[in-house]
Amino acid sequence: MNVRSSLVALCALAAAATGCSKPAPPPEVAQPGEAPSVAPVQVETIPAASAATSAAPAPSLQEATKPPPSPAPPPVVTYKGAFATPESVLYDAAGDRYLVSNINGKPDGAGDNNGYISELSPDGTVKTPKLIAGGEKGAKLDAPKGSQIVRGELWVSDISVVRKFDLKTLAYKGDIALPGATFANDVLLAPDGRVFVSDSSVKAGEKGFESNNNDQVFVIDKAGKVKVLAKGKELAGPNGLAWSAKGLLVNALMGNELSRLTDDGKREDVTKLPNGGLDGLLVNGDTVICSSWGASTIYRGKLGGTFEPIIQNVKGPADIGWDSKRSRILVPRFMEDQIEVFELK
Repeated sequence: MNVRSSLVALCALAAAATGCSKPAPPPEVAQPGEAPSVAPVQVETIPAASAATSAAPAPSLQEATKPPPSPAPPPVVTYKGAFATPESVLYDAAGDRYLVSNINGKPDGAGDNNGYISELSPDGTVKTPKLIAGGEKGAKLDAPKGSQIVRGELWVSDISVVRKFDLKTLAYKGDIALPGATFANDVLLAPDGRVFVSDSSVKAGEKGFESNNNDQVFVIDKAGKVKVLAKGKELAGPNGLAWSAKGLLVNALMGNELSRLTDDGKREDVTKLPNGGLDGLLVNGDTVICSSWGASTIYRGKLGGTFEPIIQNVKGPADIGWDSKRSRILVPRFMEDQIEVFELK
């Protein structure tokens, strides 16, 4: 089974588990309490300088029964041609650029060393198709997913480790091992300097992604020491991570729940979204934004409250990013090998 079919199957599992039709993840955007308006359509297609073919297994979320499709707000920019299973988009505010993690193979398979990071300009151009590439200049990247800028380095999750690269020289700085991890996913830097990493603990099976039953969230202190913050099947494939005024938030790849994790790893403020297969997670003030494979939707709402769709009909919305300078949501279209940018005001 390839990545895309696995992801489609995962959508089905999430929808079945939640008993919902097809809503999507929690969204958080610019003006709390106000519904964002999308900028006029200006879709820009960028030819790829170096395209790669993806053969990865996507998170198994088979498309469940969908409500009547509503018009999707048009993206202001669309990037194409340079990607191979794009899993996440990170906005580098200091460099004013977007960094895209490309799996380029199986998301749960190690050893191919062909993953890469693309560099995009907010103006709609692909600046560097392969800014960092596995197998080049000593770099190691098998199935890169979530990324974060940490003290002058780019940290990228990769199956069972976090790989580190100097942000200026791009030099490979080594790995931080995540004991027992099989599907390291999102990476988050907290205000106090700690770094959190989710391990969705899934594998590709005959019917899509299946749990390895080792769902966990790690915390890495400033000295580089790793420990497990939370562990258990109730995490349901912990995926997206975000920091809020109340602390650490995490959503579920294999379910439809968003929750807050305390410093001792307990789940609080558990909130159900309309649909499952949750992935990207953002926080802006008290507003939360979340992507959902099960609903092909980006949701917005509040922890403990209800979530409503703000962007619909976006198949395979993976680890979304937030351009704080332009109030844009950056959506990696995992299944279509493209990046779409939606401007919210």
